[in-house]
Formats: sequence, C-alpha cells, structure tokens
Amino acid sequence: MNEATQVISVFVGIDVSKSKLDCAVLINGKIKSKVVSNDRPGFALLNAWLQERGAVCDSSHLCMEATGPYSEQVALALVGFGWIVSVVNPARIKGFAISELARNKTDRADAALLARFCAAMRPSVWTPPSPAYRQLRALVERLQALKDMRQQEANRLEAHHASAETTVLPNVKSHIAWLDKQIAKLQRDINDHIDGHPELKQDAELIASIPGIGEATVAKVLAYAGDLRRFANGKALAAFIGICPRQRQSGSSVKGRTMISRSGHAGLRKALYMPGLVALRYNPILQVFGARMKANGLAPKAVVGAAMRKLAHLIYGVVKSGKPFDANFAMRGVAIQDGISYCREYESRPSAPP
Repeated sequence: MNEATQVISVFVGIDVSKSKLDCAVLINGKIKSKVVSNDRPGFALLNAWLQERGAVCDSSHLCMEATGPYSEQVALALVGFGWIVSVVNPARIKGFAISELARNKTDRADAALLARFCAAMRPSVWTPPSPAYRQLRALVERLQALKDMRQQEANRLEAHHASAETTVLPNVKSHIAWLDKQIAKLQRDINDHIDGHPELKQDAELIASIPGIGEATVAKVLAYAGDLRRFANGKALAAFIGICPRQRQSGSSVKGRTMISRSGHAGLRKALYMPGLVALRYNPILQVFGARMKANGLAPKAVVGAAMRKLAHLIYGVVKSGKPFDANFAMRGVAIQDGISYCREYESRPSAPP
C-alpha cells in the first residue's frame, strides 16, 4: 500500500516506551491524546480509540520511532489491523524537533511531535518482515550475544591467569566450554533455518558467491537488512547500513574530511568491516578498486570504508539480478568511475528465471 496514491487526512504519532504507548491524533490541526499499555490489550484499545476519533485505515497515517522490540510488536499489530504505519529513524525525529525549536521533552509532547512530523514529511510506509526473517534475526542476535559473553569470559580467564588467582578458574573454563557448545548449536540452527526457507537459501548462496563474504556475514546481512529487494538500489542499501560518504565543506573556511555517515544499522556496519578487509586482498574487483583508492592518497581506514560500501553494492547487485558474482562481467565496468558504473550495470542485469 502506498500512501502517495491516497488522500491522507489523519496523522497519528505514537511514542513507544517499554510499558505504555503515548498516542496523539492530528485532525484538522487539532491534537487528541491517549495513553494505552504496550501489550495486545493496549493495541486493541488503541485501534478502537482511533476509530472512535473518526480515523479510517485507508486515510490515516501512523508514525513511530524505531525502538527495537518495543516498537516492532505494536507496528506488527497495527499493520494487522489494516493501518498505514511508518517506523522511522529516531535521528529524523530529533532533527525535526530541533527545526521546530521544541523546548519540552515529554512522552505526550513527543507523540504530538511525531504526528506533526508525519503530516509534514510523509515518511515511507513500513513493510513488516516475514516470520522467516524475524526468526533469523532472533537467532543471529542470540548468537552474537553468546559470542560477546565468551569474549568476556576469555578476558576474565586471562586476567585470573595474570593475577595468579586460580580459585575460580575451573568455573570460568566450564562456562566457556558451555558457551562453545551453545554457539556451535546456534550456528547449526541458523544454517538449518536458512536451508529450510527457499527465499533465504537462494539469497544466501548469491551473497556467499562474493569473495570476502563468509556464512556468518551472509546470515547477518539477511537478518538485519531483511529482503534486499525492498531497497531501490545499492546506494539505498549502503545508506541503510550507514556507509555512504558524508562530506563537510562550506564556503572557504569549512573543509572537513569526508567520512562514512554512520547513520544506519550499526550491527550490519560492524559485520561488513572484516569482509571489507578480506575483500581488498582476495576479491578481484575490490583489489583494483582498493589499489586505485590508495594511489589517490586515501587513508587506509577510508579505503576499508569505501570497500564496505562497494560490498554493499555487490550484495545488492547479485540478489537483485539473481546471478552469482561474476568477476569477468564486473571487471568491464570497474575502470569507469571506480566501479560505480559496474554496480548500476550489475543491478540492471536480467533476473534469473524462477
């Protein structure tokens, strides 16, 4: 459903917290407020209250900030009721508040702010990820949590050895062994989950065909980015990750260095860092690209950032075209605009037959 083709007359802002939802309906310039609980009974109460206020699903636009699990459940419920919902980056709301010179920061004021933002900016409609993608994300996030725990325990083990304090060493080693087993099991579960869903398996095989990207990165890309075909192009995917270049120049005095934006998915950005390093050594496209960037005087970390952005374009290209990575095809466009032409050409390749 595309709100651009409809006449929207009601705008609703929903400020999400752990236990409650502060809601504000903007109709004809007037705000009506309501507080409901952030659970299924609260979602049903909100749906009924909106209808009582004269809101109709096809002519109303609901907007909330992305706050992880707290916002996803209410968004899923409202989409299930038939409402048009947008889930936006909190940075956009913060910038909009600054533009309004907002002085107050309360839940009720934030809900009204979200309603005005929705009316002014008409954010894109949120499409719920399928259960397969949501389950994969839960598995990947749990696996990363266990890996972080294992690293913490490894650090503690090293500290105990350094201090010659051996009293708790058996307990730490036992916990590390348990974590290793759980990590191995979760990795198998993730592989089985991807293999059990044809749409995930096909995209995973396409992404894994890119030199420098392993199965761990493949799982994170699918879990965090969802269906890659929802992006308009590779640049949109790179912007979602937060690896687009950000320039800072103005007049004759402000000449800041160009950096990656970092206004995107931090987990996915972190997941592409090591693949970017590996691809600069073993991916023929990134080898040529990296050598050119170094010859132009780009700093080493900036080269890695550029490689991460190029990988995002390659990932989108293979998934969109339905064709595995082909270095011979790709090399034809690398000499033009440092590979940008290649990305556009690759994305426009005919899709593989079903």
